[in-house]
Amino acid sequence: MTAAKAKKKNESMVGVVVVTHGSFGQSLLDAAETVLGPQEYCSAVGVDVNKGVDETMDAIRKAIRAVESGRGVLALTDLFGGSPTTMSLSLMKSEKLEVITGVNLPMLVATLQARMMNLEALADKVRDAGQQGIKVAGAMLRKKARK
Repeated sequence: MTAAKAKKKNESMVGVVVVTHGSFGQSLLDAAETVLGPQEYCSAVGVDVNKGVDETMDAIRKAIRAVESGRGVLALTDLFGGSPTTMSLSLMKSEKLEVITGVNLPMLVATLQARMMNLEALADKVRDAGQQGIKVAGAMLRKKARK
């Protein structure tokens, strides 16, 4: 594949920004890259209580714009009602952005594997993947052992 074709292919991906308290988002992104390999059009922003709101908002805005390639950006945040979520939500009017809360590794992996989908459909898929990734493993094993 030529460099121009590769660039055009990548430009049709939904961008991903993981916005979390502290370095949790970067750790999730690192873990996802361990599973899937290096990823383009992805970024993580950590909300740090020692930084001002304006500085953090600027970092989130810059991250969104850096990963936007024409298909929009999916912001995955950690806690509904938390600062990472409220800051990300405040950018929905000015950016082509969807925000999903409760980020976990299954959500992030599903996001990275399906970024060719349109933003709305991808958001639905990612939500479902996050919910399906939550299991009470011990209960499942106990149930299996009883059969």
